[in-house]
Parts: sequence; structure tokens; C-alpha cells
Amino acid sequence: MNIVFEYPSWFIIFCLLAGLAYAFVLYRKDKKLSEIPSLVINIMAAFRFFVITILCFLLLSPLLKTVNRSVEKPVIIIAQDNSESLLATKDSSFYKKEYKQNLQKLMDVLSEKYEVRSYTFADKIKELNSVDSLKFDEKQTDMSSLFDEIETRYSNRNVGAIIVASDGLYNKGSNPVFTSDKIKIPVYTIALGDTTIKKDVILSKVDHNRLAYLGNEFPMEIVVSAKQLKGKTTTLTVSKNGNTLFSQTINFNSDAFILTIPVLLQAKEVGLQRYNIKLSSVPEEMGVLNNSHDVFIDVLDARQKILILSDAPHPDISALKQSIEANQNYEVESYTIDDFDKPLKKYNLVILHSIPGLRNAASRILTEIKTSNIPVWSFSGATSIIRSDLSLLSKANKTNEVEPVMETNFPLFTISDELRKAFKDFPAVLCPFGADQVDNNSNVILYQRIGIVDTKSQLMVFNTIGENKVALFTGEGIWRWRLQDFSAHGNHLAFDEFVSKTVQYLSLKVDKSFFKVLGKNNYFENEAVEFEAEVYNESYELINDPEVNIAFTNANNKKFNYTFSKTSNAYRLNAGMMPVGEYKYEARVKVGEKLYTQQGEYSVTALQVEMTNTVADHQLLYSLAKKHDGALLYPSQMEKLAEMLNNREDIKSVSFTEKKLTDVINLKWIFFLILVLLSFEWFMRKRNGSY
Repeated sequence: MNIVFEYPSWFIIFCLLAGLAYAFVLYRKDKKLSEIPSLVINIMAAFRFFVITILCFLLLSPLLKTVNRSVEKPVIIIAQDNSESLLATKDSSFYKKEYKQNLQKLMDVLSEKYEVRSYTFADKIKELNSVDSLKFDEKQTDMSSLFDEIETRYSNRNVGAIIVASDGLYNKGSNPVFTSDKIKIPVYTIALGDTTIKKDVILSKVDHNRLAYLGNEFPMEIVVSAKQLKGKTTTLTVSKNGNTLFSQTINFNSDAFILTIPVLLQAKEVGLQRYNIKLSSVPEEMGVLNNSHDVFIDVLDARQKILILSDAPHPDISALKQSIEANQNYEVESYTIDDFDKPLKKYNLVILHSIPGLRNAASRILTEIKTSNIPVWSFSGATSIIRSDLSLLSKANKTNEVEPVMETNFPLFTISDELRKAFKDFPAVLCPFGADQVDNNSNVILYQRIGIVDTKSQLMVFNTIGENKVALFTGEGIWRWRLQDFSAHGNHLAFDEFVSKTVQYLSLKVDKSFFKVLGKNNYFENEAVEFEAEVYNESYELINDPEVNIAFTNANNKKFNYTFSKTSNAYRLNAGMMPVGEYKYEARVKVGEKLYTQQGEYSVTALQVEMTNTVADHQLLYSLAKKHDGALLYPSQMEKLAEMLNNREDIKSVSFTEKKLTDVINLKWIFFLILVLLSFEWFMRKRNGSY
């Protein structure tokens, strides 16, 4: 510790002289001081001398320079695998008791010389506060994230070594041998688990879609493997509610057997459906925990119902129907106007061909469409009357042959390059003459080409009337487009795209409900169940004043009640992890006097990846240790680790030197010193009657 100055240090002489001069002038011989003893006068003069000297000294801006030296012990990081694969061996009792004691002894010995930091890894990286908290029950192992976490936390620390205790199995993330490249620290591995290949039948993997549609077939791919069971057989079954849907006998023709089996199932019921995939056990196999797996598939009744109404039979009707039905999500019904007497509310889209016409005004149909806000795709024929509420005016007494011209900047949906090229080759259709008045807010997709002249007359246009979407094709004869597409390409893909995207845009409903609950329909058992909610007022503005409650019900009809937390303008719920099974929920919110509810269901799926492969991979642990200048040890050799670390020359304590400059004027004791000196001086003068 020493003092440095911004000015020359010999300026201190002037500080002393200033203090001496001030004290001399103040306490020179004076009649007022004649009766005060000279010793008291000298003491008061000394006090004043020190005060003035210190104040002048502070004007020199002195800095207090301190140098602190500290010693940091090397950090030894112990990372313990906490996945359930460690207990899938004959030594499970060893890991529950004796191994924990040995691990604690190792930590105690290392703590005498090093700073020991302990963690567990599997699903997540967690601090290990006590070996008693080791349960070996986590469902996945991600060893690569361990090294990423160490790099983040200890990049500027004196880390001596990393000790990884694991069976070398990982089923999430990347290969730790490669992801540990950024770590320049010795790595020692403790090889746990059992490398013996045991007889076992394994349901390795089930690939499937999360969603299926009612009435459709959906695929599954089931991967079956077996070890050391050559000549044995098992039976694969897929069942639902106890009913077998698929069964196949599998013969194992090698000791390292693997087979992928495709399965097609029919979606017959709406809602969350649970399917059980199971392999029958073989007497010699190690265990049966990895022989079965449940999958959950959400079956939706998402078929859109499309109605085609025409004034009379027409080839356009067949062309439209075939293209729409190419998508299994659409169900099409077609009628002539005279034969149709059903309500329109059940339909998602109505296609009108030559309606209204000169023969039938179809006023009931048009009124019901308007009041029910059903989307409409209207085709005008030679006998149709084009109404103002379908965006065009005039009567179709005369017709023109026109070819389509694509609008280059059509905004409502994307058009493929193949369809853009197809429009150029599509033949002419018949359009009513003079029908050309369109609302300014309309979106034109096709213009008319008459002869060789490209006009701005609309061939097909989209509009919105109130909340109702409307598309108007001002002509007839698009059946020729379908034939042309097949003639040119051998398929109907371009024409089907045109029809399908038009139908999809028109039939898509915008969800404007005042209460929405958003969440996944499937969670894994090691994943927190989370939901979000949105509440809207009458002006359709997001609000979060009312309280939102939700009740979960499991398969046993047991209820779990929760309340959403409020965010800035919405709601969020983290219900934590839940047991495997199927759940239903009902969320409620009261806005003013109105009560809104939302219902749904979801599933929690078991994770069995740790049981798929239980043969320890000590080769990976050896490669990891060798790459980082460490060593592989077995649990029986753990006591040697401390000695091995002590013998390394590169694991040493590090000394740090910190230099710090502090303004002397900021030292509080300087202020109190000046205050004490002035106070004593004042007290002595007052006591001796000076003033």
C-alpha cells in the first residue's frame, strides 16, 4: 500500500507551511490568550495545523494504491450420470448404496486440497448438493450439454480436471467426444454400468404422426431389435382398448437382430386415441420394461364439407368435384338447385354454378348464405344472373371466349411456378359480356385475354362481404382446364392446386372467440405441462384482468385445479410434470356477466429410451478420457483418483494480483479525523473562555 499524487510530491512542503502559517497567525500572542496556559495553546495550534495541512494535502488529489494478492485453489468438477439406465443392471443395489458412499469419500478427499464442484447430468444439468439426492431416475441422457455448461460456467476459472461418472450411454444431444472439443481440461472417466450383452427383446422405436384424420389410414413404423436370441420368436401386437388391431410373428435369425415393420391403421374415432405396441416376452430375456410402448394420436374430424349447387348438370361440376375430393380432408356433395332442400349451416363452403339464373332466382339459398356467413365460390354461366352482392352487375345475355391472365402480385395465397405456367396454356372459357364492375377492395387473381389483347376485365376475383369470403369466376368451362392439364403433364396437379388453394382459402375460418386456450396435445413425462390463454373484450382487445382457472381430469376422474398466472396482456400456466396418461381439461373465465369455457384433452407419454439400450459404452468413456489427457477408471479404483490428480504438474493453485487506486478524499476516516480535530480545538477554546 502506498500513496501516489497527480502533482509533484514535494508540494507537500507547501501543505505543511500553509498549516504552520495558519496556526501561527491564529495563535500568536494575543491578550485574549494571555490567561490560557501555553501548553493548551500549543495543543490547539497543533490541532489547527493538522486540519489545514490535511485539507491542503487533499487538494493535491492523492491516490491510495493497494495491491491485493489471492490464491485460488484448482477447481475439480465431478459430473455424475443420474439416468435410470444405471439401475437396469444386476448391480443396481451397488449404485443405490455402496457407490454413493465411495463417491462421497472421493469428494471429501479432494476437498482437502481442491475446490470441488459436483453436478448431475441426464435430462438437465443440476448441482449435486448431497449424494443422497441421487435417484438414478431421469428419463434421458444428454452428455454433450454437460460440456457446454462447464464451458459457460468455468471459462475463466482455474479448473484442474473434470471427472465424469457414467455408463457412456447417451440418447439426446451429440456425441460428447466431439462436442467436448472446446474443453481444454483433463477429463477422467469412471466407467459405470455393465458391458455384458444380455438376451433381450427390445421395442426400439415407434415412428408415427401426432395427428390423424377421421376415416383416414395413418402409418406407424415399428423398429424391433433383439440380442443373443437367435432362433427365438416373439409376437408384435398393436392394440387399442384391449382390441388387437395388428399382429405379426417375428423370427430372430441372428444374435444382433433388427427389423422395421410398417403398420397401417384406420382412424375410426375422434379424439385422443391411445395405442399399445407390445412384444411378447421370451423366457431367457433380461427384462420386459422395454417390450411395450404407448403412443397417443389425436384423431380430428377435420373434413370440410363442400356443397356444389348448380342450375343444371354441367361438366364443370365433375371437374370441381374430382379436384376437391383429391384431398381427403374435404367431403363434397353436389345437387341441382331443384333437388336441394337441406340446411346450409353444416357446410363450410358453397359453390354456386349458374346460380342465380334466369330460370331460378334461388332467393332462399342466397338469403341463407348471407345470414349464415357461409363462404361462396360462384361461377356465372350462360343462363345466370350476376347479382350486385356477388360483386358484379349486369345480365349475362352475351358471352365472350376469354383466356386467363395471372395477376403477378396476387396476395391471398402462394401460387407455384407450375400453376403460373399452366395458366398460360389453359384454353378459353365463356364469360358474360360487359360484367366488369368490381369493388376496389377486391383481389383479382385472373384477368381476361380476349383474342390477343390482355384486358383489365376480371376473370376471377376474391372479395369479402361483411365477414363472408366470396370468390367469383365470371365464366364457365373450366373442365377444359383439367383436360388440358392432363394432356400436357399426364396429371391434374396444376388444376388441382388452383381448386384446392381456392377452396382452402375460402373455407378457412378465422378464430374470433373471446377466450382461447393454447397448448400441445402431447407431452413427455419429463416435460412440464404448459398452457397459454388469451381473453378478449367486446372490442376484441386483449385483456388480462379476470382470473382464468383450469381443471385437469385424469383417466380415473381425479381433478387437479390450477389458476393461470398473468403476463403483460395474456395468461400462462406451468402445471409441472404429470404422470403418464390421458387428461381432459376445462378452462373458465368470467368477463363481466359472461362466462366463457374452453375444453380439450392432451396426453402425457412415457419415455423409455433409457431402457432401449442398457449395455454400457465404456469405449466412448475411454475415447473421451484419452482425448483430454485423462484416464478411465472403474468404481473399484476411485480411491486412486485423488493420487493421480495430486501427481499432475499442471493442476496447481493460481495466484492473482489485484491493483486498486482509491481517492484519499473518499476515505471516510479522513472526514472523521478532521471533524474530531476541529471539535477538540473548539471544546478547548470554549472551556478556556476564548470564544
